Amino acid sequence: MKKKGILFILSAPSGSGKTTLCTRLVESVDSLYRSISMTTRPPRPGEKDGMDYIFIEKPEFLKRQKRKEFLEWAKVFGEHYGTPKKHILHMLKRGSDVLLSIDVQGAMKIRRLKLGAVYIFILPSSLAMLKERLINRSTDSKEAILQRLNIARKEIACSQKYDYIIVNNRLESALDNLRAIIIAERCRVKRN
Repeated sequence: MKKKGILFILSAPSGSGKTTLCTRLVESVDSLYRSISMTTRPPRPGEKDGMDYIFIEKPEFLKRQKRKEFLEWAKVFGEHYGTPKKHILHMLKRGSDVLLSIDVQGAMKIRRLKLGAVYIFILPSSLAMLKERLINRSTDSKEAILQRLNIARKEIACSQKYDYIIVNNRLESALDNLRAIIIAERCRVKRN
């Protein structure tokens, strides 16, 4: 009997290790596919178009937004981000599990669609550690780091709306917890 795929939503404050965890999770869990979001922001050093994000110009993004081609979209730090709808719904329908790495506002938009998604929130071990990670990342100005920390406080306050919370104080431990959630959700009786 063919089952519908599971949509896993992973959110975390900027700098919490979400991208690293997603990459490692997809590498270590069979039949889990990561959705690639579109964005109008320029690539950061080391990011590749079509692998980390699909980088597009703002006018093209706005056209797609108007045509309702996104499952969710948001404007964050002056840039637009969106999750292409058609590909994700196709993957789920064919029985593939999909991992979305999106912010809290995008996750709450998807929750309203009632897709039966599993919501996972990654917490940093502390705001001080988060600040240190953002500084060490060397991609943002001091003002941008302060803005990201203020948003992080608001996002952390929303973490109770998620199904699972994982504290990322050790990468391997957080990754083990993520794998356990995927396995448990795949074995859940109501899904089979």
